[in-house]
Formats: sequence, C-alpha cells, structure tokens
Amino acid sequence: MQQELKSELTKQLIVDQAFHLFYENGFKTTSIDTIMNATSLTKGAFYHHYKSKKELALAVISSKIQNRVHEAMVLPLYEIGDALTLLEHTFLTRMKSFSRYEKKHGCAMNNLINEIGDYEAAYQEALKNIIETWKKALVLLINRGKAEGSIQCDISSTAVAVYLISAFEGIRGIGKLYTDDAIIDDYLLGLSYYIKQLSA
Repeated sequence: MQQELKSELTKQLIVDQAFHLFYENGFKTTSIDTIMNATSLTKGAFYHHYKSKKELALAVISSKIQNRVHEAMVLPLYEIGDALTLLEHTFLTRMKSFSRYEKKHGCAMNNLINEIGDYEAAYQEALKNIIETWKKALVLLINRGKAEGSIQCDISSTAVAVYLISAFEGIRGIGKLYTDDAIIDDYLLGLSYYIKQLSA
C-alpha cells in the first residue's frame, strides 16, 4: 500500500513538473532530462512510470489540462441560474482570475493545440476531447436558455458555443503580446455586447 502511494506521488510529481515546463518553455523544447532534473528524480524513475515523452504528454493533457478546463469553464455552466448570466459570468470570472504569469504565457491548452495539435493523432484527439466537452456544456446551457425563454430560439447553439470558445482562446493567445490589460478589457466589453445580443 505504501509503495503504491509512493508510486502515485512520483507519477504526480513528474506530471506536475512536465505541465509547468511545457507551459513555460514549450513542449518540443522540453526534454525528459529537463523534466527529471526539475523533479530531482532519476531518468530510470521516469521510464518506470512512462514509456515515452508522448505517454507523459497524454497524461498531462488528460489530467492537468483537462481538469483546469473542466473546473473553470465546464462545471460553472451546469450551475442553477439564468443561462445568459451564467454564460457571461463563467467567461468573465475566468478571464479576470488569471495572474500576470498566466497572462504572459497564455492558455496551456491553446499553447499545446498550436504547438502539437497537428503533430500526432493521439495529441489531437486528447485535446479535441477537451474542446468537445466544453462545447457540449455550452450547447446544453444555451438550449436551456432557449427553453426558458431567455435566449433567442432561432440562433445556432453550436455556432454560439464554438464562437465563445474560439474568442476566449484567441484572446488568451493575443494577450501574450501585451504588457497591460487594455486588450483584455476590450475583449470583456465585446463579450458582454455579444451575450446581450443573444437575449430573447
């Protein structure tokens, strides 16, 4: 039992450091040696738990990346309340929560999409699954808003969901170019305008 716990803690340490280094330095430039140096573990410890960097990357995506998106951008959409208010609140709250460090480095998921989304089918599928889960939650909320009469019935729920995700991910990337929040403030204002236009 204690050995199993130690093994899980070791795996978690490797995943945590890999996530941090992929986020800060990029996936392709981060080697297994760099990751293991950061953990202070041996390279043998890496290969005891992971067959390759690819397997580790998939573990990072399925745990660290997926959990971040799920907790911040998916779960809030299932809360009780007015659909339009929940939509706006979820995106505004998340955007306002980012630290200066996170603004500088952008979205961890979007960075990986841009760097390795077309690099390997397994990466593409893992990242796409996160987007699809997010999109599904948005579509369900928008459809609920239609049924409750707060959102226009004649709009495409899928189109709105894709647009909201794309705009959010886009500003996370663009924001890396700026040292102040002026462009993010403009995005937030634009988001409010857009969501108001969905009102029935």
